[in-house]
Amino acid sequence: MPKQVVTSRSAPTTGFTTAQKPPPIVQAVRWGNMLFVSGQGPLDPQTKTVVAGDIEAQTRRTLQNLASVLEAAGATFANVVNMRVILRDVADFPKFNEVFREILDGEKVTRTCVGGTPHRAGVNVEIDCVAMFD
Repeated sequence: MPKQVVTSRSAPTTGFTTAQKPPPIVQAVRWGNMLFVSGQGPLDPQTKTVVAGDIEAQTRRTLQNLASVLEAAGATFANVVNMRVILRDVADFPKFNEVFREILDGEKVTRTCVGGTPHRAGVNVEIDCVAMFD
């Protein structure tokens, strides 16, 4: 069974260092009943620039981008089993967590959240995930 590349026009593809070069990655890959979604950040899908705002605004945009990729694969947050989160500043965790709770609206996932330095200036949160299908 070959892997299937999943692409959403409603989310940016990250993994590039300049807007002039094509990214070396894809938004998501489906293999059988598993979906692996590349890290999404708070980028505007049209301009591919970092959205203005605090950690709440950046978390909202990041989760919207993630939801768009999931939707392109025929999934929702209900299909997600694991998420990995990178926060530039771990002091942002309480505010990040409240937006996360609001957006996931009761869906339960496993999650790891660590402090680190996302590769793009101004990006304060990045999230990837693994989703499963029946």
